[in-house]
Amino acid sequence: MQQPITRAVAPLTGVVRLLRHSELPQFRAHLLRLDKASRRDRFNGPANDAFVAAYAERCFHDGTIVIGYVEDGEVLGAAELHERPQDREPTGEIAFSVEKRLQHRGLGGLLFARLIESARAFGYERLLVTTHPQNEAMKRLARRFNATLRFADGETLGTIDIEPVAALPARPGIGDFGNLAGAY
Repeated sequence: MQQPITRAVAPLTGVVRLLRHSELPQFRAHLLRLDKASRRDRFNGPANDAFVAAYAERCFHDGTIVIGYVEDGEVLGAAELHERPQDREPTGEIAFSVEKRLQHRGLGGLLFARLIESARAFGYERLLVTTHPQNEAMKRLARRFNATLRFADGETLGTIDIEPVAALPARPGIGDFGNLAGAY
């Protein structure tokens, strides 16, 4: 009986962190390197290079929070948090992309966790995710983070409710400016 061949997978050696505005070229290059299927999954349909390049520019100019997986100065995965100011409660729309060679290694989960942590810190109460019905990886990932999924208008729509940041207990002397009244 033959033993199955297993391939050793090199450990992830990069970092997951907020991208700086100066890293727009690396973010754009990442999105442009996505293979056809990954690009379709990320943009919920076909997207040409000009659209992808313009999209990256918009992200860095409209206040989108972009968290990246950076390895040796290259962005190889990203999670985006786009504000939806038209919604009554603080709501963000989220999106993810991971280059093919790093998919199925837990990177999406790391990016998702960091994105939720950032959304909570910015006071978001709800996150939305939209994907096409065949994007099983995204649907599994969203469910792992307690997304409620539904199918509408040919898309899978997910909602994640975020618990607010707990208020810090008051500490005497810290931030207590009341005792300064009349001191000037």
